[in-house]
Amino acid sequence: MGVVLQNLFFPKKQAIIFATKGVIAMVMALTIAMSLNLERPYWALVSAIFLQLRPQSGLVIEKAICQIIGTIVGGLFGILLLTQLILYPYLALGALALWLGVNSALSAMVRQANFVYAFAMAGVTAAIIVLLVMVTPAMVSSQSIFDIAQARVSEIIIGSVCAGLVSHLFWPVKVKHLLQVQARSVINQTLHYLVIELDSKGSHENRHQQIDGIMATLGSINEDSSAVRYEGPKGPGRSRAANQLSQKVLSLLALIQIIGRLQRNHEDLITPTLDKLITQLKRVFAQIKESDDFDYCAEQVKTLRKELTDYRANTVCDSPFESHMLNVSLEVAADLTILLRAYRALEERDKTLLNAPSMLTYRDPLAGIIVGFRTALVFSIGAFIWINTGSSAALLIMILPVIFSIMLARIPLAILQVVIKRLLVGVVVAAIVTIFYALNLLSQSGGQLEILLLVLAGPYFLGLLLLADQQTLPYGLGFCIPFTILVRPSTDMSLAFSIDYTLSSAMAIFAGVSILFWIFQLFTGPSVQLLVHRVFKATYKDLLEINNHPTPSIWYNRRMADRLIRLTNYDQGSHSRVITDLALTALNLGHASVRLNSICENLAGNTKLKYLNEWQRTLADAFMLATKGKFNNKFKQASDNLYEELAQTVDDSNQLEAIKGMFIRINLTFERSASKIN
Repeated sequence: MGVVLQNLFFPKKQAIIFATKGVIAMVMALTIAMSLNLERPYWALVSAIFLQLRPQSGLVIEKAICQIIGTIVGGLFGILLLTQLILYPYLALGALALWLGVNSALSAMVRQANFVYAFAMAGVTAAIIVLLVMVTPAMVSSQSIFDIAQARVSEIIIGSVCAGLVSHLFWPVKVKHLLQVQARSVINQTLHYLVIELDSKGSHENRHQQIDGIMATLGSINEDSSAVRYEGPKGPGRSRAANQLSQKVLSLLALIQIIGRLQRNHEDLITPTLDKLITQLKRVFAQIKESDDFDYCAEQVKTLRKELTDYRANTVCDSPFESHMLNVSLEVAADLTILLRAYRALEERDKTLLNAPSMLTYRDPLAGIIVGFRTALVFSIGAFIWINTGSSAALLIMILPVIFSIMLARIPLAILQVVIKRLLVGVVVAAIVTIFYALNLLSQSGGQLEILLLVLAGPYFLGLLLLADQQTLPYGLGFCIPFTILVRPSTDMSLAFSIDYTLSSAMAIFAGVSILFWIFQLFTGPSVQLLVHRVFKATYKDLLEINNHPTPSIWYNRRMADRLIRLTNYDQGSHSRVITDLALTALNLGHASVRLNSICENLAGNTKLKYLNEWQRTLADAFMLATKGKFNNKFKQASDNLYEELAQTVDDSNQLEAIKGMFIRINLTFERSASKIN
């Protein structure tokens, strides 16, 4: 509560600007909706409020587009449902519950919050239209159905457009600036991690703390990079530059694991040459990490890359490991070069980086089914209460909790409990402010629009101050939305002025959010162990087919990014962090496989290697065994077979030694990973 009071009485400048923009957007939305004589203009306010959750222009525009598309789709489905099932109300409610469940399940298959919101609007808009028609069955006709649908869609679109215009015209905040801050942060985090990973005295906890931070920042970059494309002609280029930056961070994480784990677990394999190499890498990474000068950093990496290239060309390695590690170091320097260029491309267009695709969301149908079931169940409980009580206020149980059910589905249960409790506090405060302040003044105002706007501006401003801070956002959301629905600002406020209806509505909202809380408690979804196993199973399948794609490294990184974020989140309560280690191993194995196939293609040319596909299958099998704590010699045998075939086919001792070093290192990785599970 100390943070709440601080945000209300000592707000930051950014929070004041945010709240001011929000009030302007809501004033515009309500004024336009009322001037068009729409029956329930307060839904335009609700629409405008939801668009304030992320104030950056690109994000607001993207959410407005998603909201409009979702609203239109939901409106069309609502009309279709009513025309087919209006004579069968129970079937209509069942079909509506199924529609909400499907949209909720689909929302679990996307990562960006704006796309989640599109599915939420598709479901809830249909629910609003169908329920409002079913409240007055005696007045139902084709014309009335169309009028209600048109009004609801119009109200929500008006709110979206007003919020988008205000975000663009008044004190605009750009996603590109946010991305640049995130990019600097993730580069610094990555460089710090590179130094820690190469420090033989570094702690296990410190390494994983850095990994957690990197994954969290990458998640934010991936979520925001789609919205920056709406910010001018350079927007799409910045989006792809952000994608390229994410790609190279993942590649660096995959590569540096090789050196760090070798140094920590197999000191006997560290030759003087490798020790000198690791010291050089650590020195350069530390220098770059401490500098804020981009040109200096780029020059240091360029020098490192040239020195490594010259050393590799002029040195005969004493062991397979040395050859392999020199190749790995060269790849680290190359990826770091592109990483810095990608950061610069966020400010200046770099056409050579404009082909980097975005990360893919890991889609688990089982998790989607659970999310869809919860939403359908919340709606069904509300429908049961409405049917048995006949109270129109009970309709609110079928609307607001459904929206929250979809939008909060990705939050971990421990955090979700806190969020819903804060939502409930906001609902209680909204009811008190509505009854003792807003409606009390508005009942004496004579129905003038100016008075209505002045009375509402104060509570909304305070609510938006809370929305501006991530910590107090649930309080603000729990206040602003119920406050709007309880006051029901419109030309006809007779229902709102009826104290029994207002109290019933407040109790219905509170009951609906409470029901949602217990639904989340009772149906927590699949266990972490099952979810982790399914992620590893999907990774196993990717390892089998990784080299069937034209750009395998990019394809694999795109698919692994979201999995890494999920696995590190699942694993944060663990002391051993073995799941995170296995996830990083999986990332590394994909890159090692791509490198090996590229080398084999260059060495063997058109000669088809008989044992290459067998090696790939054995690699995937060995990884899956390691996730279960098992290890066998099949991978070593497959590696020996492929090495002998290559030795008979080609005559390049340096590359063959590097490949042999890779095989030895991967086999040691499997053995170590399996032992950690046990």
